[in-house]
Amino acid sequence: MVSLVIAAHGHLAEGLVASSAMIVGPSDDVVAFESSEGPDDLLAKYAAAVEGSPSQEHLILVDLFGGSPYNAAARFAAGRDDADVVTGVNLPMVIEVLSRRLTGAGLAELVEAARTSAVDGVKVLSEVFTPAPTTTSDEEGDEL
Repeated sequence: MVSLVIAAHGHLAEGLVASSAMIVGPSDDVVAFESSEGPDDLLAKYAAAVEGSPSQEHLILVDLFGGSPYNAAARFAAGRDDADVVTGVNLPMVIEVLSRRLTGAGLAELVEAARTSAVDGVKVLSEVFTPAPTTTSDEEGDEL
């Protein structure tokens, strides 16, 4: 199994874990923490999460590219073959990653699932519920 570490500003990470548990159930080997410390403290948190995990691979999901959680995670994962970092964490992403983990997906598959589910989870009402074109009586029978 791949461990999951979620780090974000404020209480977002803890909220994502709690919300995803309501949908897919509680998950093992998931760590969530907020980013209120400096880079060295965040690096220590990532190291502790990975060292405390029984998993051989580790996926770190963070909120913002270039933010403190990302910068520390990138430093942590750089040069490691057993860890990767994906930015833009959101609830569809976490649900998909947790669901795919249950099927035994590896790190590379989870990284791709995180990317596609985050993008696919964004919908615009006016695009989703666009009325179908209607035909008028003048147009009926014009296909001949």
